[in-house]
Amino acid sequence: MSSRHPIPASVSDMRLRAGTISLVLATALATVIVFAPLTHAQTFTVLHNFTGGMDGANPHSGLTMDRAGNLYGTALNGGINNCPGIDGCGTVFKLSRQGAGFIFRPLYQFQGHIPNGDGAGPLGRVIFGPDGALYGTTAYGGSSAVNCASGGEIGCGSAFKLTPPATPCRSFTCNWQETQLHSFVMATDGAFPQGEIVFDSAGNLYGGAETGGTARAGTVYELSPAQGTWTLTVLHDFAGGLNDGQFPLGGVQLDPAGNIYGTTAEGGNGDGEGIVFQLVPSGSSWTLNILYNFQLSSGGITPVAGVIVGPGGNLYGGTPNGRPNPVVFELSPSNGSWTYSTLYTFNSDFCCGMGANLVMDSAGNLYGTTGGDSVEGIYGTVFKLTPSNGGWIYTDLHDFTGGSDGATPESSVLIDANGNLYGTAEFGGNPNCTGGCGTVWEITP
Repeated sequence: MSSRHPIPASVSDMRLRAGTISLVLATALATVIVFAPLTHAQTFTVLHNFTGGMDGANPHSGLTMDRAGNLYGTALNGGINNCPGIDGCGTVFKLSRQGAGFIFRPLYQFQGHIPNGDGAGPLGRVIFGPDGALYGTTAYGGSSAVNCASGGEIGCGSAFKLTPPATPCRSFTCNWQETQLHSFVMATDGAFPQGEIVFDSAGNLYGGAETGGTARAGTVYELSPAQGTWTLTVLHDFAGGLNDGQFPLGGVQLDPAGNIYGTTAEGGNGDGEGIVFQLVPSGSSWTLNILYNFQLSSGGITPVAGVIVGPGGNLYGGTPNGRPNPVVFELSPSNGSWTYSTLYTFNSDFCCGMGANLVMDSAGNLYGTTGGDSVEGIYGTVFKLTPSNGGWIYTDLHDFTGGSDGATPESSVLIDANGNLYGTAEFGGNPNCTGGCGTVWEITP
């Protein structure tokens, strides 16, 4: 067992955590089914316990599901041991449905920085593009020779595409083909891309880079395909300060009109505790509107998760911290302005709020996860918020124990057509890694 080291990160290092992992044999990668204590009649099942080997370790982001019900995700660490400061550059994996269970298979192990240049440390969720390939970002590495991070790691992150083999793969560890769409270089385009990415109907890809840009405060970017290549355009270069945000960690979302929404963890005129922003296309440029400034005196602060767009154009999100407590919030548009409402206030001060996006089901219920504090013996939760008579009812679906079920879920929740929930826990599970190598879990109603 080895000690934990932080991933080389930028000045707002509140989401970049890692575990140094011992490499193990591929034979240890079999799917593990473990049951944890039940909460509120929900059945919690561990679908995979990461080993810290070629399967990966410390899954930070949420999952994606294909039409057949197979699950796809990323692990922040593990895989090929080619990244300074940590063991393993991260992986992309698949959990294939087989009968009533799942079979785990690694799809790709990142190589790190030049000369391989594919990236390292995937913090964000992979998504399917219009062509059926998987798309995602890595927080560092890539083909750029710029040294963006501490610890000797080169590269400011990358955007990538993964394509399945042309012929059926007969090997357990058969890699998909990786194509680098863009390698970030800090000053001109941003650095440490993470959080949610999204496609528009024309096949353009949008995301956020945590830092970099002119003021090193982060960027929102567009990647556009043309004749086999991808061109990056910076849509907004954050300046920080009172009139702008800084550090967009949560990624972006689109509404049906093509407007972009997101959060920044700092900046704004509400004590510099972050903003909710909107980017509106205006000819060949984009106009930034600050929809809300978080303030020390009124609920949650420093949002690291993004917002989601709900019915009527309402926005929903949450914060990991608060004064006095973290919150789940709603922003409602009305006559050109936005009204902020607190839907739920968490119990702990500066602990255990939200680090990932909410998800809404067809009935309007919200689902999310909270982090934890192992020193305080708190390991995170999965929760549901149900609208009722103008308010919201909170239901605790699972309390993580820090043991075989996992700890510190930093992922969004995935809901399938049957109401089953899926996600990841960054720590806990297999003790090969300090704090645990993490798990993939399912909750069935």
